[in-house]
Amino acid sequence: MIWKRARWAQEWQQLRDVDWRDLDVKEAGGWPLLLKALCGGLALLVAVLIMEWLIIGERRADLASARQQESRLLGDYRRQSGEAAQLPKMREQLATLEDQMARIRAILPTDAEIPSLLDSISDAAVDNRLTIETIRLRPTVTQRHYVEQPLDIQVRGDFHQIARFAADIASLSRLVTQHDFTLAPVDNSGGNLRLSLLARTYRDREENP
Repeated sequence: MIWKRARWAQEWQQLRDVDWRDLDVKEAGGWPLLLKALCGGLALLVAVLIMEWLIIGERRADLASARQQESRLLGDYRRQSGEAAQLPKMREQLATLEDQMARIRAILPTDAEIPSLLDSISDAAVDNRLTIETIRLRPTVTQRHYVEQPLDIQVRGDFHQIARFAADIASLSRLVTQHDFTLAPVDNSGGNLRLSLLARTYRDREENP
C-alpha cells in the first residue's frame, strides 16, 4: 500500500513538473502516466461529445418529431372518435331532414300542374262568390334550390268572403304562400272590398335541371 502511494505521488510530481510548452505528441509514449490518463480521458470525452452531437442529437430530433406526430395523431383520433360517437345521431337527423324534404316536395306543384293550380284558385274565388278582377302569372324567379312562381290576385267581395277565400288558398293541396295583402273599399259597391295580394308557389328545381 505504501509502495502504491509512493508510486502515485511520483506520478503526480512528474505531472506537475511537465513543461506543457515542450510537449510533443510524437513523444506521447514517454509522457507521465497521469498525463496519458488525462489525455485519454479528454479524448474519450471528446469522442462522447461527438457521438452525442452526431448520433444522439439526431435521434433526439427524431424523437421530438415523433412526439409531435403522436400528439397530432392523438388529437385526430379524439376528434374522429367524437364524430363517430355522433354518427348515429347525425344519421337520424339526416333521415328526418330527408323525410321533411320528401313531404315538402310532395306539396310542390310541377310545371304541368300550374294551370290547374290557377283553376283551383279561381274556383275558390267563385265558390266564395267573389268577383275576380285579376289572377295571372308573373315571370318565374329561379332560386338556388327551387323555382318560384309568383301570381297576382285581385278579387272583390265582402270581408267574410275574402277571409274564406284566403283560407281556401292556404288549404290547397299544393303549397301557395300569400304576401303583400292590400284590402281597400270599392267605391259605390255597397260595402265591398278589393283584395290585392301576391301569391307564390314553388316547384323543385331538379324538375327542370
